[in-house]
Parts: sequence; structure tokens; C-alpha cells
Amino acid sequence: MYSHHFGLTQDPFSIAPDPRYLFMSERHREALAHLLFGVAGTNGSARGTGGGFVLLTGDIGTGKTTICRCFLEQIPAGCHVAYIFNPKLTVSELLQSICEEFHIKVANTAAIPPTVKDYIDALNVFLLEAHAAGQSSVLIIDEAQNLKPDVLEQLRLLTNLETSERKLLQIVLIGQPELRSMLDRPELEQLAQRVIARFHLDALTATESTQYIAHRLAVAGLNNPLPFDKRSLQHIHRLTRGVPRRINLLCGRALLGAWANGLHRVDRKVVDKAAAEVFGTEGVRSLGAGKNSKIYWTAGLVLVVLAGATAFLFWPVQRAKQALPQTPIASPLVPTPPSAPTLVVPVPERAASTPSAAAPRPPEEIEALLPKLPQDINLAWHDLALVWKLPPMDGDPCRGASAQGLQCYRTGNLSVPLLRQLGRPGILTLQLEKSPPFYALLVDLSEQHATLRLPDGLHQVTLLSLGRLWRGDFATYWRAPPDYVPDLRDGSAGAAVTHLVQQLDLLDGTPARPAGAPPQVLDPTLRGRVRAFQRAQGLKPDGQPGPLTFMQLERANGQSEPRLQTEPR
Repeated sequence: MYSHHFGLTQDPFSIAPDPRYLFMSERHREALAHLLFGVAGTNGSARGTGGGFVLLTGDIGTGKTTICRCFLEQIPAGCHVAYIFNPKLTVSELLQSICEEFHIKVANTAAIPPTVKDYIDALNVFLLEAHAAGQSSVLIIDEAQNLKPDVLEQLRLLTNLETSERKLLQIVLIGQPELRSMLDRPELEQLAQRVIARFHLDALTATESTQYIAHRLAVAGLNNPLPFDKRSLQHIHRLTRGVPRRINLLCGRALLGAWANGLHRVDRKVVDKAAAEVFGTEGVRSLGAGKNSKIYWTAGLVLVVLAGATAFLFWPVQRAKQALPQTPIASPLVPTPPSAPTLVVPVPERAASTPSAAAPRPPEEIEALLPKLPQDINLAWHDLALVWKLPPMDGDPCRGASAQGLQCYRTGNLSVPLLRQLGRPGILTLQLEKSPPFYALLVDLSEQHATLRLPDGLHQVTLLSLGRLWRGDFATYWRAPPDYVPDLRDGSAGAAVTHLVQQLDLLDGTPARPAGAPPQVLDPTLRGRVRAFQRAQGLKPDGQPGPLTFMQLERANGQSEPRLQTEPR
């Protein structure tokens, strides 16, 4: 009703999971990358990683189903998909639903209905035939927190369907946070060990909430300034806690209220009234909104003042205690602090082979490490060469690497998800304001931490700490294909294009091209294949096969290059 009033062509805040409205925050991009990684692992490309479970969890309304719909639109050709959205089923009902989704016919008579074995046998035949045809199969289960333990165990057994080379079925479980708790149960330990990738989707930050609202309005056709003022946007984030579905409900009702009152801009008063209508008075009060929030702020301020006054009054007593003589034995006045636990992080084999590789220390602040880091990038290149087990090099490290068939690559626009996707050690440029850059060698990356190799060993920092100084600059070695040149043009042919086709064919499970076949050229069809691969890997889908595209192809096809340890811990 309000669309025309605000210059929109459609409803921007529908709660239907329309992929066109998917707002790709960094966490959403990483969640989608985890799902696409699962498909890549079944497509004959990542032998040894395909088969098993990919886990995506998130609170209600954070966008899991919308990401799943976007994921379904990007599944490559030759991949069969079974999608189960109502998993409150028995083992037999689930197997029946899977067979129906895969269009598998199971022998059935009125007198003797199919058994569990009948469904599994038919499914196994289908998966083997698909594998023989170079195709893959993925089972997606939404709302997986509703699965019963015996059904989960049956799903684990389905991952035993395999050939001598690889698993035949990839299973993607999407559910609410309690799904993670379910998998932590002792009786499901075997299933938990088969989870090859997992990701938890958090709510949006305040900045992302504003970007999310602007994104949906732009998709709906808005060409004017946002119909929300700054205070109302901040208030919307507080009331919704950054949950996309709640944002949709509140913004839709706020625009309706503004339209009903002849307003062209939503202010905080309109948001408060809309919140009371959508969430109810109690719902708004539980989120800390309204008049009660002032009481809570006042109470908090009083507590802070009292705590400060108490500390001031007892300060002379504390000084007196500190003046007492100290002894090596434990004293009731000066308790011995417990030692901090050491967090041991696995290190890639190549990094572990170097003399300085040791167990990393507990997480540190990135700023404290700067004095230990080189400000000459050539020193960092030489350290990276050790990880690659290159012979000692004098002078220009990039020129020395070229003698080993490698090239130096530098980029300035990577993100943490892309680093994790790339999965290879490299040099991070860390920058303080008005200071020359520092260079850190990244050798390990988990869900929450990065491990840097310094001259005195390994140091671990949180990704939040790293983000204060890292702006996306990354450098690494890469093995360029023969005769590679940047900016390959349409119609280009030669060894680099042939190598590109071979890598894509290997990824797709396409049989090797016969000897004497016409030479491969970079035409619109090949660019389309490159574009699809780039999109699945989180790269810019421009169809131009550059260094990052070739590096991702190497990783997807399991080629032996130094790797980061990127498994969640």
C-alpha cells in the first residue's frame, strides 16, 4: 500500500526468502561460501573432502533460509539436489522423501510397502549411476534441529555410501543454534566427526543493519534518500537486535504508519508506535526500549559511582597491603594468580618443518607484535619462501622465485572469508596511521584467530584484533600456468588457456579431451564457466582468469601447495 508513496516498485520488507533481497554481509558471504564448499567437495574436485556434513546454524530470522535459496541458485550443472524442509519425520519417511526429491522409483506394492533397506538400496544405485555419469548429489535439510537422534544416525550411515575414491552424498544441515548442542551429545560423536565445515550466522551489526535496510529499499526501486532518519535507524537496530526478519517486520510497519499519516520520512516516534504494534508492549519492554531503559541506564550509572567510591575508600588499605614484605609462599594477602592456559593450535606441515615453528602462545594484541615485525617486505618474502621450501635466495625474492616456476602476487582487496577460501600462507600488510607498514606472515587461520609466524615463533591474534590494522593487503607465491599473461583477451589460445580448461574439466568431472582435439580458446562459453566458478568461490565474477582464479582452481582440485590450517577449532 505504501510502495507508490515512497517511490517503490514492490514491497521491500517482505519476510519471504527472496534471494534477490539477500544482503551479503561478511558473515553471510562466508556462510554461503561454506555451503558452496560442500558442493565443490562432491563434484569430483576435492577428493577426500567430499561426503560428510556441512553445518549452517543461526538464530531465528538471521537469514539461513534465504542463504539456502541463494545457494540453490548457484549449484552447478550436473549436481542433483534433494531439499527437505520439514524434517519431523521417521527414518522410513525421511528416506522416502529423499528418494522422491531425487526422483528415485522404489518398488512398491499395496501388500508390502518398501522397507528402509529398499529405500537405501535404490538410493545407492542412483548415487552410483550419477557418479559414473560425472554427476554429484547433495541433500539439504532445513530446520535440522527438529531431526530425531535415530534419524540423525541414519543420515550418518548414508554418508557411508561411497566408491573406493570418494563419498557419493554430501549432506547440508541448516538449523537453529540448538542443532550444535545436539551434535555435542556423546551418542552423536561419530556424526560430529564427519562435519567437514560449520558456520554460525550471527545477527547484523548497527552499521550492517543500516546497510541492510538501504539494500532492500534499493532492490525495491528506491531512487531517493532513505525514508528513515539517523535516529530511527539506530533505534530500529536496538529494537530488532540486528535480526533481519525482525528488521523487515518493523520497517514494513513503520513505512505503513508513515504513509497512513502522510509522512515521507520515518522518525523515532513512528518506529516506537510500529514496534508496539509488531512486537507488543511487553516485547518492546523486554528489548530495553521505552521509558524503562532510562531507569536501567540510571541504575547502571549509580552502580558505577558506588563502585568507584568503594575503590577510593579502600585504596589506602590496598596500598598498605602492597607495602607488606613479599615471600615466595602463598600469602592470604597476596593470592597467587592461576597460570593462564596455553592454547595449542595445529600448524601446517610445511610451517612445522621450519626450526622456528612451535606451539603458539595465547592470543595477543596485534599492536604488541609490531616491534617484532619487519618493515621490509623482502624479509617477509624470504620467510614465506621457507614455508614453500624454496632454496635460499639472495637479492630480489620474486626474481629468485621465478627460477623455481613461481611468481609473486599482491592484492589489496581481500577479506577474511576470501583468505580462508584461498587457504594458503601469505604476507599481510599491517598499517598504523602515519607510520610505515609492517609485514606479517600468516600461517594459520581458524574461525576466530589468526596465527602469525615471527622470528621468535608463532603468535596468535584474534581476527578482531587483526582487523584493526589489516585493510586487505595480501601477498603470496603462486604457480602460474605456462605462457600465462595478465588480461587474457577473447580469442586467446595457448598453454594457459588449455591449462584453464583442464582445471575446469577436472573440477566438473568432465572426461579428458582426446589428443588431436581443436585448440581451446577463451570464448564467451569458457568465460561463463570461469564466471560460475568465481561466483562459487566468492571472487569477483568477471570471467577473467587471473591469479586468484587459478589459485582457487588449484585448491579446489586438491593440488599440493602450502596450505593454511583453516579447520574450525
